Amino acid sequence: MLLRPVSSLCVQAKQGDNLICSLKGSPVTSSSSSALSFLPRKHGRALGVYASIGTNNHALTGVVFQPFEEVKKEELDIPIAPHLSLARQKYADACEAAINEQINVEYNVSYVYHSLYAYFDRDNVALKGFAKFFKESSEEEREHAEKLMEYQNKRGGRVKLHSILMPPSEFDHAEKGDALYGMELALSLEKLTNEKLLCLHNVAVQNNDAQMADFIESEYLAEQVEAIKKISEYVSQLRRVGKGHGVWHFDQMLLDEGA
Repeated sequence: MLLRPVSSLCVQAKQGDNLICSLKGSPVTSSSSSALSFLPRKHGRALGVYASIGTNNHALTGVVFQPFEEVKKEELDIPIAPHLSLARQKYADACEAAINEQINVEYNVSYVYHSLYAYFDRDNVALKGFAKFFKESSEEEREHAEKLMEYQNKRGGRVKLHSILMPPSEFDHAEKGDALYGMELALSLEKLTNEKLLCLHNVAVQNNDAQMADFIESEYLAEQVEAIKKISEYVSQLRRVGKGHGVWHFDQMLLDEGA
């Protein structure tokens, strides 16, 4: 089948909402490239748009996008091996390892919070508000870990879970009392998590991974600062009420919070 290609197409806007199209045909080789030209018109006429095909044309911006040539680049090759990710692109090994380490941090913090929940839920401690607060904190940290796991898979990385350290099971403190001691421990854990997240963000920046840096900023850093502020206020209030009857009232406040 023989086709007669069109060498130039002129579309010109004129007054009165009338359009004039003109076609000029001449044989064109398959190696010809396309370019788009904009030429001004005088005497009240709008700009003309000229699209032409030819070997001597130049792009207006100096940049020519040739998708069927550019996809042949080696870095855009689609892997064939079944164990390789098809979605991975510009995801550094350092970023992948840092995400796995942060997953481990989140799970370890969640484990400590769960231990605090178990302690305050005992019958001889019976501070149900504290137990509720630490259980919710544990679930939140686990959700953070799962979100990081989803992100790892989304970027084509591999999730590698590390060992989790055994947390303490006793939180009584002769001077501070268990309530204040537990809340101060929670504040330290939140600050530790925030510090690790900042390190994770720095890894993304150092490897020019803007998408990962944006993910850490939008999903974690703001929330972490809010959590630190909230628990800091709890610590200040517990220092005021002491170890006596005020702890019970504070526990009731935690129990009713969010109800």
